[in-house]
Amino acid sequence: MDDVILLNRTKSKAVGVALDISNAIPKNSDITIQGTDDYSKITNSEIVVITASIGIYFKNRNETIESQARMIKEIGKKIKKYCPESIILIISNPVDVLTYFFLKETNFSRNNVIGIASSLDSSRFRYYLSKELGVKQSQISNAFVFGEHGDSMVPIFSKAKIDGKKILEIINPTQKENITRNIRDYWRILRKLKSRSQFGIAKNTYDIIESIIKNKTISVPASVLLEGEFGEKDVCIGVPIKITSKQKIEIQFMDFNKSEKELFKKSAQTVRNNIKSV
Repeated sequence: MDDVILLNRTKSKAVGVALDISNAIPKNSDITIQGTDDYSKITNSEIVVITASIGIYFKNRNETIESQARMIKEIGKKIKKYCPESIILIISNPVDVLTYFFLKETNFSRNNVIGIASSLDSSRFRYYLSKELGVKQSQISNAFVFGEHGDSMVPIFSKAKIDGKKILEIINPTQKENITRNIRDYWRILRKLKSRSQFGIAKNTYDIIESIIKNKTISVPASVLLEGEFGEKDVCIGVPIKITSKQKIEIQFMDFNKSEKELFKKSAQTVRNNIKSV
């Protein structure tokens, strides 16, 4: 049986959402769902997903960084008390900074804490490539975005392909610049049209949850603490990882071209600067 606990500082909201979602559970399913404001209810959970937010940002994801950092530290203390062995998936923004502060507050293993965002950015990269080239998204492969989940994110054009042909052999510098800007501004477009991303991040988070629960190996871009990989350390940033069937997280090496390496380095420093600003 899978028990899903929705935890919110406002109990009525958690209970209300749980009541609504309960109506979508298939009649033959063993899943249960309940809402609460009591952290003890999540004791020994296999997976904890953090989506909490103090406020809404409008200019950039770091707009509420100080209040979000305080929030993640408080949440971290409670999760450490009740779920010291759980795998933690962080969605809250700025995700790279919050993943870092969660780790420092709890002293969890870096193999147990993942920031979910770069996989979403990679989905957006694939979308804009398909739109620009007039092809189906299924024809595009190896469209990765690494670095900060923010304005310094790095689309890895050197690896992307369409039907096996390198994207860089098809697009021109202007197209590359436009695609990069559109990926970075994707959330701003959504904010104007419908408030925020919901379905995209839900799908990318579900993929990781499913791989953990069902012991399936999955390779995705995600924010994890680096300890020398890609020439960076003491920073959480989007890189290629693999979650194995034994629930072990492995950082995978991937070579970038010279300009991508420089952009990735700048992106890592951007995240460090944001961490230091708190």
